[in-house]
Amino acid sequence: MSASSTDKPARVTPLASPGVAVFFKLAPITLAVFIAFLTIGLQLPVLPLHLKDALGMNATVVGVVVGAQFAAALLSRAWAGNFADLRGAKRAVMAGFITAALSGLVYLASLALLGRPDWSVAVLLLGRVVLALGESLMVTGAMSWGIGLVGPQHGGKVMAWLGIALYAAFGAGAPLGVAINQIYGFAGISLASVGLSLAALLLIAPLRAIAPSAHRRTPFYQVLGAVWRPGLGLAFSSVGFGVITAFIALLFAARAWGNAALAFSAFGAAFILARLLFAHLPDKLGGARVALVCVLIEAAGQLLIWQADAAHWAYLGAALTGFGYSLAFPGFGVEAMRRAPPQTRGLAMGAYVAFLDLSLGITSPLAGVLASHAGVQSIYLAGAVTVGLSVLVALSLLHSVKMGD
Repeated sequence: MSASSTDKPARVTPLASPGVAVFFKLAPITLAVFIAFLTIGLQLPVLPLHLKDALGMNATVVGVVVGAQFAAALLSRAWAGNFADLRGAKRAVMAGFITAALSGLVYLASLALLGRPDWSVAVLLLGRVVLALGESLMVTGAMSWGIGLVGPQHGGKVMAWLGIALYAAFGAGAPLGVAINQIYGFAGISLASVGLSLAALLLIAPLRAIAPSAHRRTPFYQVLGAVWRPGLGLAFSSVGFGVITAFIALLFAARAWGNAALAFSAFGAAFILARLLFAHLPDKLGGARVALVCVLIEAAGQLLIWQADAAHWAYLGAALTGFGYSLAFPGFGVEAMRRAPPQTRGLAMGAYVAFLDLSLGITSPLAGVLASHAGVQSIYLAGAVTVGLSVLVALSLLHSVKMGD
C-alpha cells in the first residue's frame, strides 16, 4: 500500500456506529501498548522496596530514581515527536518497544552490583533513562498513529483508549510484579520486562502504518507555545498520579497496612471505569469542562489518602484519584490538540505529554524530601493542593473557549 493512501483520515467511511469503528481501528494498538506498559506496572510496587530493602536507600533516593524516568522522558519528547512526524508513527512505536526491552537488560545488570549499592543505583538510573526513551516513543507514536487512523475529530477517544491501556497495565502489572518478585526476585521483574516488550513488538509488526505527517522538522518551541496552557493543567493534575506511583508502597509499609498492590489496582480499576463510561465526553462536551469536574474528584481522593487511618480508606482515595485523573488527561489533551497545527500531530502530543513528564520528574524528588522530613502521608496533602491548581487552568481554558480563542 502506497504512503499516499495510508494517512488520510478523511477517507474513513462514516458508519452508523462510529464509536465501534474507532474501537476496532484502535484495538490492536491499544493491546500492544497494554502489553508493553506492563513492564512499567510490574515495577511500581517493587522498585521502591528494592531500593529501600536490597540497597538500603532512603525516601529521597527512591524519589530521585523513580523520577529519573519522567525527567528523561521530558527531555526526549521533542525528539520522539519529530521522529513520529518525520519517520512514521508505527516506526516510533516499534522503536519504543525495542528500547523498553533493552531497559530490562540494564535492570538485570544492576543486580551484579548489589555488593556496591551506589553503583547498583547508578545502573538502575541508567535503566530508568533507557525506559524513558522507550516510553516516550511508545506514547507519542501511539497517539499520533491512532489519530492518523481515525481522524482528529476522535482525538479524545484516542487518548482515552490509549490511557486505558496504560493504566490498566499499571493496575494489572502491580500485583503481577509483587507475585513475580516474591518468587523470582528483581531478576524476574527484569526478565519479564524484556519478554513483554518483545511480545508487544511482535503484535504490532503486521499492522498498517500511516505516512509521516511532516516533511521537515518543526521547532519544539512553536508547538509548545500552542499547548502550554492545557499542558500546565495536565502537569498540576498529574501530581496525584505521581505521588501514588512513587510513594503509596512506602506509605503502606510505614503504616503496616499490608499489600500496596491493591492501591495500584484500585487506581487502575477506577481509571478504566471512568474511561469506559465517559471517554466520549471530552469530544462531545469540551475538554476544559470535563477536566474541571475531574480534577475536583482527584483532589478529593488525595485528601482522603492524607486523612486515611486504615488501608480501606487509602484504597478509596486511590480509586477517587484514578477516576478523576482518568479524564483530566484527554480533557486537557483535546484543548491542546485544538490549538496545535495538524501537520505537527506527533510533536504536539509530545509537547503536551512533556508536561506530564515535567510534573512527575519534579514531584517524585520533592515529595521524597517532604516525606523524609514530615512523613509519607504529608505528601498527599501537598498533592491535593497542587491538583487543585489545575482547577484554575480549566477555568481559564473555559473562559478562552467562550471568548473564541
